[in-house]
Amino acid sequence: MTNIGILGAGRVGTNLADKLAAAGHHVTLGARSPGDTTAHPAPRITIADQRTTAGTTDIVINATPGDSSLDRLTDLRTELSGKILIDVSNATRDGDDGLPGDLCYPGSSLAEKLQAALPSTHVVKTLNTMLFMVMAAPETLASPPTVYVSGDDENAKKTVTGLLGDLGWQPAWIEDLGDIRTAGATEAMILVVPHILRRHGFQPFAVSLAR
Repeated sequence: MTNIGILGAGRVGTNLADKLAAAGHHVTLGARSPGDTTAHPAPRITIADQRTTAGTTDIVINATPGDSSLDRLTDLRTELSGKILIDVSNATRDGDDGLPGDLCYPGSSLAEKLQAALPSTHVVKTLNTMLFMVMAAPETLASPPTVYVSGDDENAKKTVTGLLGDLGWQPAWIEDLGDIRTAGATEAMILVVPHILRRHGFQPFAVSLAR
């Protein structure tokens, strides 16, 4: 059992919390304030503020809005020191229809910015190329999906790969792209998402690699 903190108590955070708790981990769901979540804690899930969540858990997942994640997590530098930070967010600016429009960090990525701002933290980028419901239920798609992993620390990536298995990801579906610089490629994949949603509606999908 691992103590996992999730920063962000919206759809992404609560979805991951439920599956990880069901796999036997203890999860702390970090909300900006108690009123920011309507989640009803299940067994093995507690709710705390984000600073407490970052400071009292062993592995932290960033599920906060990507356009504000850098400032928010930089403020938690001390609490995140020495820990694995799993970044599942994409830093985008919304278009007029509320869907992702432009990248906040063209030529880079949120994960790269986080790693530079948090040099004592092991940042791993993953789970950012799919709709939130697929993150914890990849088996529900008709075709085998792909989840990409980027990070500088090999041991951190191995740990994250184990957690992906707890979320239902089979080893053959996990693609290690290399160091944290490769996160720029997967974060840019978010630009295809609004076009798919406009044509097909809010249906589960993942941007996957076919062989």
